[in-house]
Amino acid sequence: MTRPLQPASPARMTELGREESLALLASVPLGRLGLSQQALPTIRLVNHLVDGEHIVIRTHTESALLRDPSLAEVVVYEADQIDLEARTGWGVMVTGRASLVTGPLDVARYRQLLTPWIEIDMDHVVQITAEIVTGYRLGP
Repeated sequence: MTRPLQPASPARMTELGREESLALLASVPLGRLGLSQQALPTIRLVNHLVDGEHIVIRTHTESALLRDPSLAEVVVYEADQIDLEARTGWGVMVTGRASLVTGPLDVARYRQLLTPWIEIDMDHVVQITAEIVTGYRLGP
């Protein structure tokens, strides 16, 4: 049974810069991918890595992201780290185009660096170009 959170002082949200936001995103292994599926928004929990201005994920052949691999789909990627009791933490959202990585050396490198967390063949590598980066820190 979870206990209710105790009243605490109100927290303050502070906007973060692009570099700090991407660094925070790189500090956690898991996030949420928001995309359109059958004209409706959907969210998928995925593990990732940050490589410069790109968020890299692996996916499977039947993925909604690969409906048309020749197109770059606009998506949002979000990760956070929140301490509910202390009411502190941060959240980062990256909006950009997701595209299939096709270069054999890049694919091999990312497959070595990024191991899927679930038991399904994740044969494809997708990178999200960080076009819009928004980050906030929550604190006293």
